[in-house]
Amino acid sequence: MLFNTIDFVIFFIVVLTVFVIIKRRQFQHLFLLSASYFFFYYSSNYLITLLIFTTMWDFYFGNMISKVKNVKNKKIILIVSLAGNLGLLGFFKYADFAIAQFNFLGQQLDLGTQIPLLHLALPIAISFYTFHSITYTVSIYRGQMEPAKSFTEYAIFVAFFPQLVAGPILRAKEFLPQLREKIENFQTGSKLRLITIEKNNLKFGITLMAFGFLKKMFFADNIAPLANEVFSFPIGFESFAIILGTIAFAIQIYCDFSGYSDIALGAAAILGFKIPINFNKPYFSTSPSDFWKRWHISLSSWLRDYLYIPLGGNRKSRIRTYLNLIITMFLGGLWHGASWNFVVLGLLHGAYLSVHKIIADRFPFLGNHKFFSTKIGKIISILVTQYLVFLAWIPFRVNDIDHALYSMQKFVFIDFGTDGLKSLIIAQKIPIALIGIFVVLHFITYIKPNTLERLSNARLILWGLIITIILALVVFFYDGNPEDFIYFRF
Repeated sequence: MLFNTIDFVIFFIVVLTVFVIIKRRQFQHLFLLSASYFFFYYSSNYLITLLIFTTMWDFYFGNMISKVKNVKNKKIILIVSLAGNLGLLGFFKYADFAIAQFNFLGQQLDLGTQIPLLHLALPIAISFYTFHSITYTVSIYRGQMEPAKSFTEYAIFVAFFPQLVAGPILRAKEFLPQLREKIENFQTGSKLRLITIEKNNLKFGITLMAFGFLKKMFFADNIAPLANEVFSFPIGFESFAIILGTIAFAIQIYCDFSGYSDIALGAAAILGFKIPINFNKPYFSTSPSDFWKRWHISLSSWLRDYLYIPLGGNRKSRIRTYLNLIITMFLGGLWHGASWNFVVLGLLHGAYLSVHKIIADRFPFLGNHKFFSTKIGKIISILVTQYLVFLAWIPFRVNDIDHALYSMQKFVFIDFGTDGLKSLIIAQKIPIALIGIFVVLHFITYIKPNTLERLSNARLILWGLIITIILALVVFFYDGNPEDFIYFRF
């Protein structure tokens, strides 16, 4: 179910209404799980069975890990659990890609063997809920949490509908305690937490959701035609047209994905749940490592804690540290999709992080140099970082490797031609105007932090007026054909 549809609006209103009516915690939990499964089934149909299988698999192995005392046996059980998770993800997401590469290699070597493609349907959100589940068994193995009290409790964590399809990636040790919180009552003693719709949570959640809809339906969907015109067939476009298309896509994907995250955080907040933020003004990053502390934060921190650190992190030699960074980002790129352009994406960011780490190790004085704390120094750092980030967006957007390499070449080696740029500007006036508006608003939110919190705490009349204006813009620019969120494919 897409957030940007009337179907979701109706669904969410029904969910809130039922929670207002239901006053027994166990029924609330059962309803929340049923609503989450319905939300997923609405888009995925029978592929919901994979979600349920993953949930049962890790619930069972989580309990096994907690009961076993022998460290070696615990590790074996964890490995089996991870093998099941990653095996399922790998089969559905990468089997056809692996077969295609094998067939290509066979053609080059004249082996005369061809394996037919399986043409598997890619289950929506499998990359996300697989990572959710892995945090559960690993956290139990590391002694960071106890197993879920019931299957229903654990299933809610895996299938929680606001973030199920495209994140943020939840961690069991952070979410499950929210289902177990106790509220002190001086008359009846402590009682288990009920899901209630509170005024402050409602205002804050609606504010987040409204800005999420604005990002997605006003900015992302209306800037997309510019990026599509350039990158549907980039061959022949000059450098400035490629650069403009890259800027358009960079803003599109930010507004698309952070818009989804805002809607997810807002919906969860209304229900009284706190899920982690996923974006923190990433286009004001001053280094590649700073970018990954601000962009898709739940994924980058997951890769750090569950891949980079287990590989050795920076505890080994310097060469090993650089290699660990490259491996982590390579697998992070491949997580996005089974194609070579995502391999290029991951390797590029791995190279950025490694080179940045090498410079920091070889020239430690640069990190504290007063120049980089000045306005000019920060501006230069931001511009250099975003140039590298935007370059890496090209293979993310362009699936065809030849087209991606052409576009990247034009982005790096500027040819100064303007004929294609002029015709592009004439044809894409609205997207270009929206890019300008976005840049201004994005800068305002940078110099005025906590804008959303201040707005949600504003007087009801002012708050209602601003939210009404935002939703009016969304409705006015909505053409009745909801566009998929980009990260739905992952």
